[in-house]
Amino acid sequence: MVRTTTLAAVAATLFGHIVQATYGLDTLYDASNFFQEFDHFNQPDPTQGFVEYVDRPTAEASGLSGIRNGAIYMGVDSVTQNPPNGRRSVRVQSQKTFTKGLFVADIAHMPSNTCGVWPAFWTFGPNWPLSGEIDILEGVNTQSKNSVTLHTQNACQMSGFGALANTYIVGDQCNSRDGCGQATADNQNYGDGFNAIGGGVYAMEWTDWRISVWFFPRFKIPNDITAGSPEPLLWGQPIASFSSGATCNIDSAFKDHQIIFDTTFCGQWAGSVWGQDNECSAHGPSCSDYVSANPQAFTDAYWSINSLKVYKAQFL
Repeated sequence: MVRTTTLAAVAATLFGHIVQATYGLDTLYDASNFFQEFDHFNQPDPTQGFVEYVDRPTAEASGLSGIRNGAIYMGVDSVTQNPPNGRRSVRVQSQKTFTKGLFVADIAHMPSNTCGVWPAFWTFGPNWPLSGEIDILEGVNTQSKNSVTLHTQNACQMSGFGALANTYIVGDQCNSRDGCGQATADNQNYGDGFNAIGGGVYAMEWTDWRISVWFFPRFKIPNDITAGSPEPLLWGQPIASFSSGATCNIDSAFKDHQIIFDTTFCGQWAGSVWGQDNECSAHGPSCSDYVSANPQAFTDAYWSINSLKVYKAQFL
């Protein structure tokens, strides 16, 4: 406790903000309650993907969601050729909403970086984009490194201060279309590289002045996370960090977020950049045609999640 307080005091001196001394567990999602606390979304895909999101009874009956080997499983249809309404998949969203906190996801497997696939672990608020969006883990097609992106209603300038030196700032002006993104350099934090090492832990800290994301490979998960007493001030630099700028106030731009896991296909991102990926475009000019005709390509397009924990700050 003494060490935590000292580091918090240093951070407060540097940034001029009240900071958290400790975090206490607010909500735990695991195999015992996940599908009772998350709803299956079965409406048309807002990103216009070649996908049919199915409800819980349909997903469970077809083996697309459930508990496998003690973990939360969410997959896609890898059997049906030329599905009439898009390839079946699962999108779930938490019933509970959150404003600020520490979100810690232990993920054993995520969808592979395969042509046509667009998986994401993210949060967003009501009346999008009025209440903001935080894309924690996301990518498309054969992308091999994670992209962390924020979306806001209006142009909202963010500073990338504090992130790892090899993190690439894609843009500092958040908005509803492209958002402000930070591209990571580690090819073990996404897709096949992530799965090859047994996954790991993603942690997103959302305070009133900064949103940061860390990734820890399974063999480097901090002891404080394992012990259920996370101390972000001890973790070193995050892979992405967004601090409020002159035209952006995190407190007003982000609020009341649900947590989302989904896997879609093609659509506004994976489909729009299909022609820029040599491996994917070699399959033909159409993302949706490829996804429709090649179900076997998506055998590894599934999530396996051990737990998701949300912590709330306990202030000094």
